[in-house]
This record gives sequence, C-alpha cells and structure tokens, in this order.
Amino acid sequence: MKELLGSPGSRSSLALRIGQCTFAAASIAVMASASSFSTYTAFCYLIASMGLQLLWSFGLACLDVYALRRKRDLRNPILVSLFVVGDWVSKLSLRIPFNIYQSTHVTNIKIDSCL
Repeated sequence: MKELLGSPGSRSSLALRIGQCTFAAASIAVMASASSFSTYTAFCYLIASMGLQLLWSFGLACLDVYALRRKRDLRNPILVSLFVVGDWVSKLSLRIPFNIYQSTHVTNIKIDSCL
C-alpha cells in the first residue's frame, strides 16, 4: 500500500503530532499568562479545548513512536476511523470558543455603536 504523507505510524505523522503538541502548549502558556484571562469565558473554553488537543496529540505521538519502534502498521480501518473521529472532535471543540468570542465581539461593537 502506498504510504501517504502524515499517515498513522510514520515519521511525518510523528512530526505533525509533535508540532500540534508544541503549538497547543505554547497557546495555553500565552493565554494563561494574560492578566485576568479567567474573566473571559471564551478564554477559559479555549484553554480547556487546547488542553484536550494537547492530550490527544501527545497520545497519538506516543502511538506513532510505538509503531515506529515495533515496525507496526497503524493503517487498520478501525484505528484510522478512531483517529478521524478524535481529530474531528478536537477540531470541533476548538471552534466553539472562537464562535463565542466572535458573537461577543459583534455584540459589543453593536452596543458601542448604539451609545
């Protein structure tokens, strides 16, 4: 079977998952370092969502390391469907805080323009 870039159990998949972990950890650190971030609900949701993304990516990176060391093939249809659903849920959980922020921002602009 032809190996695709980023397929589970490959070096490129490991690099992508490590990059996801790094950027999720960096975004959590930047958001948590902001003063009074806990007063904004969207930031709290976003930090929780990024924590979920960090854990999911770290778990899949560990699975990639295991597959590379043991020379296992992770392109089992059940495993791939699990990866797809997990990635879909983690991406969906990232959209919710952004939508909350956008609706709050638009509401504040409309309120400010009315005053």
